[in-house]
Amino acid sequence: MSGSLACVGIGMTLGAHICPLSKSYIEQADVVFSAVSHGITELWLQEMHPDVRSLQQYYQEGKNRQITYREMVDAMMTEVRAGQKVVGAFYGHPGVFAQASHKSIAMAKAEGYQARMIPGISAEDCLIADLGVDPGRFGCQQFEASQFMFYKREYDPSCYLILWQIGLAGDKSLAKFSTGAAHRQVLIELLAEKYPLEHQVILYEAAVLPIDSVREEWLSISELKDAEIHMHTTLVIPPSQEMKPNEKILARLAEVEKAITQQELA
Repeated sequence: MSGSLACVGIGMTLGAHICPLSKSYIEQADVVFSAVSHGITELWLQEMHPDVRSLQQYYQEGKNRQITYREMVDAMMTEVRAGQKVVGAFYGHPGVFAQASHKSIAMAKAEGYQARMIPGISAEDCLIADLGVDPGRFGCQQFEASQFMFYKREYDPSCYLILWQIGLAGDKSLAKFSTGAAHRQVLIELLAEKYPLEHQVILYEAAVLPIDSVREEWLSISELKDAEIHMHTTLVIPPSQEMKPNEKILARLAEVEKAITQQELA
């Protein structure tokens, strides 16, 4: 099987986040498929390779995104089956919010082709750096916003809660590019079950171009309804409660430590 597939991450900020391995795969490919939404980023990829084909063409307002993802996979796999060294260059990390990369790699491997994923700096990595969030301090839970709304998810207000793609919150059609204030009001009502409406949260957007500024907008949960929110906006909810000690486990651990000390003294 002469064809191969590598899905690589180019990071979030243009030119600043790509690793040498991803760059090497792009330069040595027979054909490169780009999954980036910014025209300048695509021009940058074209400087590294003469045959860059955009996967963004498969997105259309009103078209189910599952169909779009299948078309993306078909486009890449057609070239793999033709014996080409194929690279999918994905914005951020190729495995984060990118069904086409996971599905195409799984399909390529199932058909006997070499396939691998090269990680990239994701929006989560940038968020941690830009907002000074340490997941190890209070803990961190993350959900896609619509999934968070559609299912009964257990979440803890004593840790960080991150909701991705809130610009699409509540969309069941998988065919919209955005939802609006009415859908966000439903999300607000859900959050109000555990958070005060005046609790301060953050609307976050990473820098895509080196000249861009990071968006770190603080507002209350009640203000989310009328806030300016884009497809790439992320909602970060800091803890609203203190962590509660697990007295039962702490007592059990004390017993363990006491038993170990007694054994050492014996």
